[in-house]
Amino acid sequence: MAEPIQAITLPAAQNPQQEGQWLCASLQHWLDQEFLPEVVNHSIAERAAQVFVRQRMEGENDLGSLVIAIVTEMQAFDFSKSFYSEFAIANAVSDLLLESLGIDRCCGQ
Repeated sequence: MAEPIQAITLPAAQNPQQEGQWLCASLQHWLDQEFLPEVVNHSIAERAAQVFVRQRMEGENDLGSLVIAIVTEMQAFDFSKSFYSEFAIANAVSDLLLESLGIDRCCGQ
């Protein structure tokens, strides 16, 4: 039987605002590199970072819960001028966080 994937817990937030600034810049860079740079990418990155910061300030450290919060709250965002969706954004945030922790995001390792 396959083993369940272990939960990934982020270190406790020392400076959520600084984490949010990093995430906003990193996510916007990722969005601009993945497809054509779009003006809306900045708004998407800002909104995702706001959700992330609020969750971190509330004590959320579980990566899976952070991803679900981003998907849920980004559903209200107007993606009509973008190639992306709330799921792509949440997955990108997850990948960026894993990369920042030095965790290989391929194949569940």
